[in-house]
Amino acid sequence: MKAYISFLVIVFALIASSCGGGKNSANGLALTEADSLGAAPRYAKGYSVKVLDNGVRLIDVADPQDDEEKMPVSYHFALVDKGMDVEVPEGYTKVEVPIERTLVMTMLQLSNFTALDALDVVRGITGTKNLFNRDIRQRVKDGRMVKIGMEGNFDTELILAAHPEVIFISPFKRGGYDAIKETGITLIPHLGYKELTPLGQAEWIRFVGMFIGKEQEADSIFAGIESRYNSLKSKVEDLKSDAGLPTVFSGEMHGGNWYAVGGKNSLAQIFRDAGARYVFDNDDTGGVNIEFEEMYAAAANADYWRILNSYEGDFSYDALKASEPRNELFKAFKEKKVIYCNMKQTPYYEKSPVMPDVLLSDLVAIFHPELMPADYEPTFYRMLK
Repeated sequence: MKAYISFLVIVFALIASSCGGGKNSANGLALTEADSLGAAPRYAKGYSVKVLDNGVRLIDVADPQDDEEKMPVSYHFALVDKGMDVEVPEGYTKVEVPIERTLVMTMLQLSNFTALDALDVVRGITGTKNLFNRDIRQRVKDGRMVKIGMEGNFDTELILAAHPEVIFISPFKRGGYDAIKETGITLIPHLGYKELTPLGQAEWIRFVGMFIGKEQEADSIFAGIESRYNSLKSKVEDLKSDAGLPTVFSGEMHGGNWYAVGGKNSLAQIFRDAGARYVFDNDDTGGVNIEFEEMYAAAANADYWRILNSYEGDFSYDALKASEPRNELFKAFKEKKVIYCNMKQTPYYEKSPVMPDVLLSDLVAIFHPELMPADYEPTFYRMLK
């Protein structure tokens, strides 16, 4: 009889576990699959999200460009609503949300807070160079935001005086975070800049939204970006054939070298999505410095040339030739097909990370103008005059 009762207990336990509403365990805590799927990124590769049945969000962050065969450097955070007394899984840093005070290190990070109308949360930035946003400049001027210095030369006294709950960082850039680590403030890696697709980069707004209590707003903003981007991308795909696509290259000579991004970079991806072929068709995710001759060999006959710089005054073909006389040898120079954005006149890094749909529209208007309204007004990219 005892054996029979034990058997029934086991059977009922198995049934209960199989009917648990689609839940798995994470270090002994129940995972809500439906909520996890809803919170999980659709394009970003640098972070993942799991939601526990008590509402705690487990966020894992890793370099989106890491080789899968390597052991990635990763960071783990458990987002817990303020006032909740819960234990978090081993290996996770507890962060009470929504955070109300933070510091940011890059324009990309700042763009997320601006788009979410959450500048009150940002109490410090690295600097104001090439910053267009008047609200942010005023906040720095009146002390609501402080300038904490650049990577590797941070002012730890100002950082501590700002009383941030967490600091958003870019750990794989120049670094210099040892001094900040010693303060004991939780550092949150924001790796949007390492994403390999424009939508992947833009989706980090959802990452920020979870930390500041604006998850729904972030989801809504990104859903709009995603819809507009993919809608235009589909129109391009309907008409293009590889044989007839225009070709494009990017960059300029600086200090005797030309920085060429790889074929798997997000810039190369947006060129493809806009219906153009990037001249470097390789698997490189970053970029390399090459000599003029190597770039010329790859791009001499390319149809378009994309340039992004911070030229003082009005950039022109004469200025482009003056910077490097051999520039006039490119077909794109001869045919006046240089695509240009001046960061001293346009808030490129300030806005474009959360506006990939607009970047795409600008490029499609150039590569395939028949797909855009005749009176389309570009935001970032224009043809150089």
